[in-house]
Amino acid sequence: MSIQHQLERAERLCEQRGVRFTPTRRHVFTLMAEHKGAVSAYDLLDRLRELEPNAKPPTVYRALDFLLSQGFVHKVESLNAFLFCDHFAEHHPMQLLICNHCGLVIELHDEAINQAFNLQAERHGFGITSQSIEAHGQCRQCRAEKNTGD
Repeated sequence: MSIQHQLERAERLCEQRGVRFTPTRRHVFTLMAEHKGAVSAYDLLDRLRELEPNAKPPTVYRALDFLLSQGFVHKVESLNAFLFCDHFAEHHPMQLLICNHCGLVIELHDEAINQAFNLQAERHGFGITSQSIEAHGQCRQCRAEKNTGD
């Protein structure tokens, strides 16, 4: 799906939800959509300054907070980075696989994992208010390169 189409979807959702999709929020959304994989707020700030020369760290963090609240991006807690979500029109379970070698982040949407996790929390009398399931390791390509000696 093109970035322009994603942007139009996001604009429609913001309109339906009655929230403002400001120019800065649009810029950060577009930068996130263009970026493949997780990106730090400061890397985003460097790119945003090409569009908005006076942008400061709070500018990016406020935009990211908005994008998080709308489900347009996910926070990769262990990397202190952010990941664009292609599935932002719907609420979905999320688990992340993170390659320690190349930095690839794979977003999973496994309802069974989500249900098992929530069931365990309930069994322990725990009320989940936010959730981040992240696993670190090596992706298929990095494992293959390691096995072939590259």
